[in-house]
Amino acid sequence: MSINCAVKRVENLAPNTYRILLTPESALSFKAGQYLLAVMGEKDKRAFSIASAPGRESGNELELHIGAADHNPYAHEVVERAKACFEAGGNDFEIDAPHGDAWLREDGEHPRLLIAGGTGFSYVRSMVEHALSQGLNTPVFLYWGGRDAAQLYASEEMQALADANPNLVYVPVVENAESDWQGKVGNVLEAVMSDFVCLADYDIYIAGRFEMAGAAREMFCNERNADRERLFADAYAFI
Repeated sequence: MSINCAVKRVENLAPNTYRILLTPESALSFKAGQYLLAVMGEKDKRAFSIASAPGRESGNELELHIGAADHNPYAHEVVERAKACFEAGGNDFEIDAPHGDAWLREDGEHPRLLIAGGTGFSYVRSMVEHALSQGLNTPVFLYWGGRDAAQLYASEEMQALADANPNLVYVPVVENAESDWQGKVGNVLEAVMSDFVCLADYDIYIAGRFEMAGAAREMFCNERNADRERLFADAYAFI
């Protein structure tokens, strides 16, 4: 469904990482973990996860987190379009939504393992916000990996939520740690492998590069008995 949006805000979250807040002209009904397409042209639509929960402002506010370095025109051009729309006002930032089958399953009582790399965090952020708004009654483990601590731009927010909600466990992982870093160091998938002996009972949600999703499926299913039918990632529609 095509919807025009006003751009409410564009702001930096971290170097080359932006938060974009959109107000759609009509409320968008979607599921936590789905994505939208930023319409740049008739045959040019670019996918980004919705970082906000479906219930935020009753679907009248959509949040995006976009990593947009200058060498990444796919994302950088969308941020520039959003900035231009914000400055001009009006409702001319067009999206096509919702999309994606890797949304948060709310039936059943399985614990959930959410894994994100970089701005893939936007995918799992929607799930965390939604789960908390609905009353979190099953354990949720959130692992977020980045090159360094600066890439984990919402780490303090996630830790505060974990401190306030006993069923939420937040585990940040960085590849390059400063001397004062207190968390895990290395690859986020290896961190999961080191912390879980068996993943047979978990619903697992993964956001990151295709190769990360592929590696996770092989590692978790072959070495930790994860159920392939309960691994969810948008990448699995393509690999």
